[in-house]
Amino acid sequence: MADECFGHPRLASVHDALDPDRGDLDAYLRIAEESGAREVLDIGCGTGVFALLLADRGIEVVGVDPAEASLDVARAKPGGDRVRWIHGDASALPPLRADLATMTANVAQQIVGPQAWRTTLRRIHAALRPGGHLVFETRDPARRAWAEWNREASYRVTEIPGTGAVEGWVQVTEVNGPLVKFRWTYVFAADGEVLTSDSTLRFRGRQEVEADLAAQGFTVEDVRDAPDRPGREFVFVARRPPAGC
Repeated sequence: MADECFGHPRLASVHDALDPDRGDLDAYLRIAEESGAREVLDIGCGTGVFALLLADRGIEVVGVDPAEASLDVARAKPGGDRVRWIHGDASALPPLRADLATMTANVAQQIVGPQAWRTTLRRIHAALRPGGHLVFETRDPARRAWAEWNREASYRVTEIPGTGAVEGWVQVTEVNGPLVKFRWTYVFAADGEVLTSDSTLRFRGRQEVEADLAAQGFTVEDVRDAPDRPGREFVFVARRPPAGC
C-alpha cells in the first residue's frame, strides 16, 4: 500500500511543491548517460519527476508505482504521454528488456518485508536485459538519520500557488530494530484541513544489501557515495550478468 503522502489526491497534488529540490536525481541521470541506457524502468516513480527527465532525453521509460493519485499527477504533466505508467509494484511488471532499473529516494527502503524485497529484486532482474543495471540508494543505518526527524528540525511553511500555505513536519513514532516508523503532518491554511501520512523505512547495512543482490543473481559493480548526502547513504550499482557469464 502507498503512504498517504503519495496516495491521497490532495497530498499527491502538492508533493512536488513540498519537495522541490531533486538534486538527488542528478547522479541517476549521469548513470543513465554513462550506461547508454535506451530503456529505463523506474520503480516507485511517484509523480514522475525522474521518469519525465529521462523521457525529455529521448529515453523510453516505464514508470511503476502503487499510488494511483501520484500516477494521476504524473500523467497530467507535460510529456506525460511519453512514459508508460503502470499502477502497482514490481510484481505488476509486464515482460521487459530494460537497460537500466532505478529506485530513487526512499523507494528501496519503503519495501520493508523481507519477502517483498526479495520478490522486487527478482522481478527487476527478470525485467533487465542481460548486462542491464539496477541502481538504487539506501541510508547507512550507522548514521541514524531518524534522530533528526522531529518537528523542531523539520517544520516549514510552503506557499503553493493555487493552494495557499501548507504547514508540514515529521516526527518519529517508533524505532524497532531496522524498522523506523514516522508520521508527516500537513495543515492546509486555506480550509484548516489536517492530513497525516504514516511511513515505515527499513534500514539495511551495506553487507546485507550486497548479499541480497547476490542471492537474486546480481553482481555488485560499485557502491558509491550519494552526492546530496555525502557519507550518509549508499548508492548501489548492480548488474544482471551478460548472457553466458
